[in-house]
Amino acid sequence: MTKVELSRRLLLQKAAVTVSSITVLGTIAESATAQDRSSQQAVGYQGEPNAGHRCGTCFQFQPPAACRIVNGRISPQGWCTRYFPRS
Repeated sequence: MTKVELSRRLLLQKAAVTVSSITVLGTIAESATAQDRSSQQAVGYQGEPNAGHRCGTCFQFQPPAACRIVNGRISPQGWCTRYFPRS
């Protein structure tokens, strides 16, 4: 086996291990993020705005219907006690 073949093989093996590691770490991070979110009940989520405040104008809202810190489907017209307006 020549040095070039050995180097290519080693490079491909290391690349495969790196890609696999990144995939696993991404899955773990995504799972941890989901576990860190609060339940809708815990944050007093309601499907209606409160005094003009609504999820659609909150920093944590992720269109079309999600939140960075609250689990479940979130209406842009909803509101919770963790409301933080975008600047």
